[in-house]
Amino acid sequence: MTASGPVAITGATGFVGQAVLDEADRRGLAVRALARRDMAAREGVEWLRGDLQDAAALARLVEGASAVLHIAGVVSSHDKAGFHAGNVEGTANVIAAAQGSGVQCFVAVSSLSAREPGLSDYGASKREAELLVEASGLDWTLVRPPAIYGPRDTEMFDLFRAARMGVVPMPPAGRASVIHVDDLARLLLDCLASDMARHAVFEPDDGRAGGWPHGDLARAIGHAVGKRVWAPAMPAALVKLAARADVLVRGNKARLTPDRAQYMVHPDWACHADKAVPAALWKPRIDTPEGLAQTAAWYAAEGWIAKN
Repeated sequence: MTASGPVAITGATGFVGQAVLDEADRRGLAVRALARRDMAAREGVEWLRGDLQDAAALARLVEGASAVLHIAGVVSSHDKAGFHAGNVEGTANVIAAAQGSGVQCFVAVSSLSAREPGLSDYGASKREAELLVEASGLDWTLVRPPAIYGPRDTEMFDLFRAARMGVVPMPPAGRASVIHVDDLARLLLDCLASDMARHAVFEPDDGRAGGWPHGDLARAIGHAVGKRVWAPAMPAALVKLAARADVLVRGNKARLTPDRAQYMVHPDWACHADKAVPAALWKPRIDTPEGLAQTAAWYAAEGWIAKN
């Protein structure tokens, strides 16, 4: 990455994107960011109105940029078409814009679910997007985060809320890696500036080899909110039944969709050591128990959960 232009970012208004903007500000990096709505002015950030289907907006986003950081994507949809439009077509459009502008450095946020594309429409769409990046001819990096947590997160928040009530239902026995959003933000920006990241697929985590057994993670979240919790492992059939019930009750607002249930019940969402980030490039700084406690404190301060 050269220092000649701003970093062009998609998905800057989301959970990960906001952490990236905070880290970019700490580093004094200029940012040009795409947003689907008008955004409040922020020092160091040039906002552009548009979305991943807007070729003209994407061309403006990457014009004169030093690098592209593609974070935007669809994590929940009630049909395959929604994932394809957001994750595959959207990625193809951002790649085309980068190619047209001459930007070479391209870092894309994928997902561990791309390792198992046969499990879910979401995972299939993320793997298809990865293949587009790999074939782009750009100086690409793919980052497959595991479960991401931290202040502002709404995905793992449900586990914190459940922990306050003393019961945290978990998927069937298995393991999962986690990463604090601030550590992920540092990695994404570090990848822009390092030749070690070129043509690499990274699976970053909190440094815990082999990930967290589901029950251990639930108990760690319980400790963070000041509760001793019961963490029953739910049978796969029950998780899938709960997903169908959620759709029946909440329709398009359902959080636990059948597609999400498909990959939730997979036993191994631990990051693979052969795709670890080289220590010379990046290391996690936030110990998970400390990060969970910090996150719980943020939820309590914001009124999302009760204070201890």
